[in-house]
Formats: sequence, C-alpha cells, structure tokens
Amino acid sequence: MSDDYILETRNLVKEFKGFVAVNDVSLKVRRGSIHALIGPNGAGKTTCFNLLTKFLEPTRGSIHFNGIDITGEKPAEIARRGIIRSFQISAVFPHLTVLENVRIGLQRKLGTSFHFWKSARTLDTLNARAMELLESVDLATFADTVTVELPYGRKRALEIATTLALDPELMLLDEPTQGMGHEDVGRVVELIRKVAAGRTIMMVEHNLNVVANLSSTITVLARGAILAEGPYAEVSKNPRVLEAYVGSGDVDTAAAHG
Repeated sequence: MSDDYILETRNLVKEFKGFVAVNDVSLKVRRGSIHALIGPNGAGKTTCFNLLTKFLEPTRGSIHFNGIDITGEKPAEIARRGIIRSFQISAVFPHLTVLENVRIGLQRKLGTSFHFWKSARTLDTLNARAMELLESVDLATFADTVTVELPYGRKRALEIATTLALDPELMLLDEPTQGMGHEDVGRVVELIRKVAAGRTIMMVEHNLNVVANLSSTITVLARGAILAEGPYAEVSKNPRVLEAYVGSGDVDTAAAHG
C-alpha cells in the first residue's frame, strides 16, 4: 500500500443470509483528501462504513489503515488507531451542556471516561482544550447551553467537535447534512472544509451539491458494488451513474434538488 493512501479495502464483501450488501468493493482513500461515498438508497454506503469501523464483520476481503491490516480488529481498537466516525442519528448527550459533551470526548482520549465518582472539578483542566474545539466549530458562544436546546444544525456541529476531541487521523462522516435547511448545510460545508486541514475525511452524503463542493474523489456505489470513481466533474457525466441515480435524467439536476 502506497504512503499516499491512508485507507484501502481489498475485495470487501458483506453478505446477509444470501443478500450481498457490499460486493467486491476495493477502495483507496488518499491521505489528506475529502473522499465521498455516494449512491442511491440501498447502495451499501452505510454498510460499507460499518465494515470500516468493524460494527459489522466482513464476509470476505480485507481493510488496511496506514499499511496495516486491521480486518480482525474490534471497534475500540479501530478507534484507538485514529479512525473515528459520526452517525446519521444525533449522538450527543442532550441534557449535558455543549462544553460537557466535548469534555467527555476529551476524557475518552485520556482513558478516564468511566471515572464517574471523581469530582467534576477534576475535569476543569480539559476546559481550555474543549473551548478551542468549540471555537473551531463556531460553538464557543453556546458552551453553557444545554444541548437539547441547540438547533439541529448546531447539534451536528457539536458532533463534529466531539469527534475532533478524539484527535482522529481519519474522520468518517455519515450523512453530515441530513435533514438540514439550506443555511445549516452551508455552515456545515464550511465547517467540514475547515476541520479537513491536516486530516483525511471520508463521508457518505446524499446532497450532491455538498459532494461537488467538498470532495476531491467520489466513489459511486450501486447495489453494493463500485459503479464509478473520480472527481465530480467526471462522475456526474458518467451515463451509468446518471442511470443509477435518476434514470435518464442528470446528476446535476439531482444536485440542484439535493
């Protein structure tokens, strides 16, 4: 595996009782890039993410991170290597403050996540770093807000901050703009662009405008297999991609409504 690539899958397959959800997928994710995984509903995108983070075991094939075969490792081991993911569904603690949510992420990195009997004051040493992370996602003014009161788009920004707290080398973002209004989408796009500096991001995303704006490489899945790969300008004109997405329509049309 070349040093240019941080992640590689080789002939990855996932079967569920005879149904092939991921079919012979070989990916190469370039270090320092934003790599998008797109495709119609049911194409196998989230299943692929679940394989990469070992929430699912592959039926066949292998996964390599920084040149090391991690196929047999458990999710916690994958996370400790620096592969950290977000989820489609909001994964923050709603009744803690924004600052406290980020602090929990920092605690996990320190290995003190379950020291619940300690005084809350012992966590104050993490506050400066937590505030830095909140500033990086434009949430510093919300530090003392109870998370349940945050607008939806800001909650997604908080998820990115808690992900950053674990100091990921590779961030896997699953539908980061799902369910957002136009203003929130624009904010999150700029946020992803900002946090991409110095790290690699792989994302599953339905909004093709977001993909076009952010991604250097796009992999299109259909029925669990790779249909096309390349930059947006190339992939969006591929007849097989057009057919998979919108029949005889245009991917750019889909993007306009995405």
